[in-house]
Amino acid sequence: MVLQTDPPAWRVIDLARQAETYGFSHVWTFDSHLLWQEPFVIYSQILSATHRVLVGPMVTNPATRDWTVTASLFATLNDMFGNRTICGIGRGDSAVRVINGKPVTLATLRDAINVIRPLANGESVVHRGNELRLPWGSASRLPIWVAAYGPKALALTGEVADGFILQLADPDITAWSIAAVRRAAVEAGRDPAALKICVAAPAYVTDGSAAGARHAIEQCRWFGGMVGNHVADIVARYGTAGADVPKALSDYIAGREGYDYNAHGKAGSSHTDFVPDEVIERFCLLGPVARHIERLEELRGLGVDQFAVYLQHDAKDSTLAAYGEQVIPVVNARGAART
Repeated sequence: MVLQTDPPAWRVIDLARQAETYGFSHVWTFDSHLLWQEPFVIYSQILSATHRVLVGPMVTNPATRDWTVTASLFATLNDMFGNRTICGIGRGDSAVRVINGKPVTLATLRDAINVIRPLANGESVVHRGNELRLPWGSASRLPIWVAAYGPKALALTGEVADGFILQLADPDITAWSIAAVRRAAVEAGRDPAALKICVAAPAYVTDGSAAGARHAIEQCRWFGGMVGNHVADIVARYGTAGADVPKALSDYIAGREGYDYNAHGKAGSSHTDFVPDEVIERFCLLGPVARHIERLEELRGLGVDQFAVYLQHDAKDSTLAAYGEQVIPVVNARGAART
């Protein structure tokens, strides 16, 4: 599950607690310190209120937090709650753009990972000319998953990450992205099967009616705008033609005229009018329970290990219940006690 840390924080903590009860394995949150509340404060309360779920940002960035502070935050939570954190990281979007900053370069992202991960895994690292370690953090363990879309970011993911986060659920784009990550892992001498693959997208369970389908599309249209914001950077670098960027990923942003971060990740955003219905249906999981199960099985067949449900719409509780009672028991089916 992926949440915004929108106040009241106790509602976020309650949703996380419900998610664990329903069988979710991870609770992720946005990390954008001006748009929403500070996630690491809330993580401590989520971890205190739960028993098993892993908790972390989807995603943090190397620009707005000192890298050694980020490592210390994770290592402290791990010391308190027993290695139940995970770090999703990317170049930076809303957290940096709202303060008129820019996403970091991929080189900087690589450098940040090479500082945060060893420090948060109890190791020493040379940073700014000094050898550093967290002397109290030797038992901490932190996997780092990289969020990526473009060819060079996907290559970096395959070279250095413990996992890959793709923020959309289109099967064709998923297959292309996973292939690029795994190819880069092989070229870097790594085992591509060792990288975890996470697809994250909104899920909205409907009653099968046309009215229900229309409502779900409108509730999730914001997601096409958010993805389009990332894709615009990629298209500016690579263009819209050629094999570097799939047309399914780039074509739909032709009508994009800008982005209002005050409405980032919110249903009903006016700046997402350019996003066609077909894109929302491809990028998200919408429809009756059976359709969700079908798409999840398709994604599993492509090599996806985890599906993370973005829960930014008007049906948070009913979506959690539907997934917990009808979806998760099917896609995570246990074997029989006796055969």
